[in-house]
Parts: sequence; C-alpha cells; structure tokens
Amino acid sequence: MTGSRTASTSPFPHRRPGAAPRRRLAAAALALPLLAGSVLAAGSGSAVASPGSGPTAIVSMGDSYISGEAGRWKGNSLTNSGSRDGTDRAWVSGSTYDPSRVYGTTAANGCHRSDSAEVKSTTGTGAQALINLACSGAVTDNVFRSSNGGVSYKGEAPQADQLAAVAAANDVKAVTLSIGGNDLGFADIIAKCAKDYIVWYSYCHDDQQPVVDSKIDGVMAKVGKAIDEIRAVMSAAGYSSSSYRLILQSYPSPIPRAAENRYSESGWSRVNTGGCPFWNKDADWARDSLVPQIANRLKGVAAAKGAQFLDLRDMLQGREVCSTSSRLVSSTVPASGASSEWARWIDSSESQGKVQESMHPNHYGQLAQGRCLSLLWAQPTGSFTCRNTAGSDASGMYLSPVS
Repeated sequence: MTGSRTASTSPFPHRRPGAAPRRRLAAAALALPLLAGSVLAAGSGSAVASPGSGPTAIVSMGDSYISGEAGRWKGNSLTNSGSRDGTDRAWVSGSTYDPSRVYGTTAANGCHRSDSAEVKSTTGTGAQALINLACSGAVTDNVFRSSNGGVSYKGEAPQADQLAAVAAANDVKAVTLSIGGNDLGFADIIAKCAKDYIVWYSYCHDDQQPVVDSKIDGVMAKVGKAIDEIRAVMSAAGYSSSSYRLILQSYPSPIPRAAENRYSESGWSRVNTGGCPFWNKDADWARDSLVPQIANRLKGVAAAKGAQFLDLRDMLQGREVCSTSSRLVSSTVPASGASSEWARWIDSSESQGKVQESMHPNHYGQLAQGRCLSLLWAQPTGSFTCRNTAGSDASGMYLSPVS
C-alpha cells in the first residue's frame, strides 16, 4: 500500500465461525465518524444575570471527548442482547433500547451529551448549573462565533454564540474546552489504522505521522482562536478575565501499548473479542507518540493564551480497551469502575449501539474525567496532569503538576 510499510506475513487464520466478514469490518472501519454535548436552555431563562449574580455555572465546550460520547456504556461485553451483562445503560427491557435515557434530546442529533459527561460528573465545586455545550464531532469552526467564521453544527448554533446566552443568564465561573482532535482527523486515523490491521496487513503510523505533522500547526492556531472567541464572548457579557477560569484539556489514549494488550497480535481476537484492531507498532505510536504530541502542543496553546491546562494523556492508563489491567464484562464478571474498561471498543458491525461511540471514554471514563475537573477546581492556578489509581474507581483519580 502506497506510503505504508507492509507488515510481516499475515497472522490471520481462517475466519472463526460467527466472526463478521472482513469486508464488512473494513467498510465499518472506514465509516467511523468524526470523534467526537447544547443544553442552551439550561440556565437561559428570561432573566439576565451579570458577572457575580445569577446561578453560578461551569460550562463545557468542544467535541466528543467532553460532550459525553459513549457514556451509554459501563465497560464492554460480548453479549449482544438484553442489558449486555449490565453494560448498556440505554436498555429498557427485552430488546428495547432508548439512548435518550443517557444522551437526552441529543441522542437524536448525534451530539451525544451524556448524563455522566465530564461537567455533569463534577462535584464539590458549588456550581448551581453544570452546562454542556459540547457536541460529538465538533471542530474548531463550530466553536467560533458566527460573526467571526463560526459554523452551525448538527442543527445547533456555534458554541460561542450559545455561550453568550449562557453567560448572560448565569454567573459563569469556569469554561472547559476540548477541541482540535477532529481538525486533525483523529477518527480518520483510527479508521485507517483499523483497516490496515483488518484488511491490508500494513502499518498506519508511517503514513499518518506526516499527515499529522502537516496539519498540526494550523490546527493549534485554530485552537488558540477558539480560546480567543470564548474570551471575546465573556468580555462582551461583562466578565473580566480574572472573574472566571478557562481550562483547555488534552485527550487520553483509548488503546494500550503493545506490551499492555491482553490479546495476541496474531489471529482475530483483537477484532472479534477485544474490539482493538491495531498492530503493535501502531498502538505504540498512538499511545506514546501521537497522543503526547497533541497534548504537548495543546499545553503550549494554553500557556500562550493564559488558560489552565488539564493533561489527560495518561488518564486511561491500564483502563484502555484490551488492556491487561482491565477485564471484559460477562455474566460472571460484573461491570465495575475498578476493573472494567473505561473506554468504548470498536463495535464495527454496530451489534451494540452506534459505531460513533467507539474509542471514547465510556461511563466510567467520564466519571473519571469529572473527578479530574473537580480536583482541578481546587487548584485556582497552574496546569496539572490527571491519572488513575490502579484497582480503584474514579475516586482514585489524582493530579500532578505539569512542568
């Protein structure tokens, strides 16, 4: 394949009985949507507040990693019926599922703002309103004000315009932003790597790294503009820069290093059992090169723009899809925030839910992100990285200063 080094001799035996056809897996991998919450009505009543008055609020903005994509799932299970061994929070009864039980009205437009999304999972902040404007699949253009190049998305106004209404009706104390991954084509990279494993038996990292390198400067400039847009909205609403906190966060890796994958690189177990169809070298690249590269650049943007930085690159360490330190849920292994995976696997056949939920922090991961934000709330200045404690649920999250 052009631009991609061919991997060693194909490790795949004949397809196991019941395994999805390779062509369907490839098509689904290519169809992985953009990575991926507007509750404009939340706190936007007729009364107009001013800074220091109205309900105190924390607002989240950006893409799927903060909107709550995949919050439907409490770990991953191979059982495709009923409650999926207790992992499917959208299960009603029998074979009936209602995603709106988790995503509310945004189950329909695909923004997928879950009830356990980061901002919704924060505690101890004293905020009276926790408002999620983020939307799964959003890019930086969807954050900008419409008057300055902003673009509506999934039937919703640009997020900065939504923020203007929220800032007028509430006393906003913090705005947390996750953006840039979709501009870089992170989901396309995942789809390419999965297809290279399933179909072409070739690596993706050697042709995808130049793509990232060619885009990243422009993307980071747009992330900086998104911060400027938020500042402009808040200033127009009467807020001084010191009256609220602006937090920029990075992305966690949903897949483990090769040495930490519980499934062999050979055979179909990473596809049919684990939901992590990646070569070892590609997994190592994603975990220890791509995710850190993005995090380090976002850290630089935060510093340049006077924002706090929340580094989440290691948040899912040991809790990733296929990690040796986590387990699938089954009829004998219950869902648990202490032992289950904290990210959604790739369900390319959509036998459970939507493929757009793939490779995102799930319900447990979102509770962990909410705990990270809660801990950062107690740190009025400085930038921090957030990690988990092995064998613990989200209560074990802790911060370390970023140098």
